[in-house]
Amino acid sequence: MTILSVKNVQKSFKKKQALNIERLDIVKGELIGIVGNNGAGKTTLFRAILDLLKLDAGVIWIGDDVVAGSAHWKKQLHAFLDESFLIEFLNPNEYFEFIGKTLGLNKKQVKSQLNQYPELHNDDIVESSKLIRELSTGSKVRVGLLATLLGDPEIILLDEPYAHLDPSSQSKLSKLIKQLNENGTTVILSSHNLHNVAQICSRIVLIEGGEVVKDEKVSENVIAEVNQYFATE
Repeated sequence: MTILSVKNVQKSFKKKQALNIERLDIVKGELIGIVGNNGAGKTTLFRAILDLLKLDAGVIWIGDDVVAGSAHWKKQLHAFLDESFLIEFLNPNEYFEFIGKTLGLNKKQVKSQLNQYPELHNDDIVESSKLIRELSTGSKVRVGLLATLLGDPEIILLDEPYAHLDPSSQSKLSKLIKQLNENGTTVILSSHNLHNVAQICSRIVLIEGGEVVKDEKVSENVIAEVNQYFATE
């Protein structure tokens, strides 16, 4: 069953093409890696999916809802793109409780859900009185990831989730994403780290110049082809 569909989507900034995607369908339960060079259009695509920018043309559906002009889909899809998603004058627990309230969760439910993901937090997050703006960049990323998981969303959208995480945290995140997917969550992530994508994703979508240039199931041949593509760019 298609859970997210991008059709004839176009977006330009100052006459420069940022997106030109004829069709991209994502099936419920997939774990997809979006890869591409800086400026390829990955983040622009994610922002379009989240209705954070106005398209020049085309339409994006989440389930039966057209993203632009509707809100029901926000219960299905949660996302973390960057630090702008955080409220930096709150401490982590205040932020989690705020997000929880928007999802209809009380403090006890928020704490219970956070405890499901010990690999993403430690004392510098859960027990910290520091404001989010005072945390390290890696800790900010983990706060954003934890908040994204509150409310058990059907779809998770993550832009460069491995950035600013140390190797141990990257490994733990990969295991968690894989586990979430095995439990039925659809996960769409972008990464510059092709190794991380190859390890956990079942499908890889290569974007360049705002266009999909490859969309394949992950295999040794496909990974070799993508590596070769980046090597010759």
